[in-house]
Amino acid sequence: QVRLVESGGGLVQAGGSLKLSCAASGRTLSTYAMGWFRQVPGKEREFVAVISGSGGSTSYADSVKGRFTISRDNAKNTVYLQMNSLKPEDTAVYYCAADRSFNTVRTGTPNYWGQGTQVTVSS
Repeated sequence: QVRLVESGGGLVQAGGSLKLSCAASGRTLSTYAMGWFRQVPGKEREFVAVISGSGGSTSYADSVKGRFTISRDNAKNTVYLQMNSLKPEDTAVYYCAADRSFNTVRTGTPNYWGQGTQVTVSS
């Protein structure tokens, strides 16, 4: 079992930055691919970014490419999402996710999910 706890959400003005963190417990994090997703009320949850267990491979949604950066610190069992140049359309609940398979995270069906953290970008 993997437990994921997100933090770092909040309110920011358009053009600003936020850094989300996801602390994992229960298993050795380095054996899991980790990802970030987001969801707006009334819409499906959408993929944002994924990083492999070693940190050597990443993938991003086109909508955040060049603005968001996913990273991880396996010694701290934590994955991060640095969000720059935020736009009002980035407003959503952001979820951390984990799975042993990079592609399973990338396609949106990971085994483990966090509870989410709200990010609100004002115009």
